[in-house]
Amino acid sequence: QGQLVESGGGLVQAGGSLRLSCAASESIFSNAAMGWYRQAPGKQRELVADITSGGNTNYADSVKGRFVISRDNAKNTVYLQMNSLKPEDTAVYYCNAKSMQITFWGPKYDYWGRGTQVTVSS
Repeated sequence: QGQLVESGGGLVQAGGSLRLSCAASESIFSNAAMGWYRQAPGKQRELVADITSGGNTNYADSVKGRFVISRDNAKNTVYLQMNSLKPEDTAVYYCNAKSMQITFWGPKYDYWGRGTQVTVSS
């Protein structure tokens, strides 16, 4: 904890936009795949989008065409631009940093932020 700091959540009407940011230390960010996950009440945490250190992106089907993940390597920050928000996007959004260096036991590190609430009203 304390390695990833999220910001940008809030309350927005359906159809609106929000941008989430997640700042990390350079030692973590430079060789990590960065991801955004979300967890709605009563549901499991799910992947929203992720981006490798090389810039390859991956999106959940439910957000394709609406959300865009990007990273600024100079600022050690990953962003999630969320457009055309729907009430079903309401959740706590978590930033994740997963090392792209894989050991016998898995990624060398796997850090989570504390989460930021996104609420979309209908």
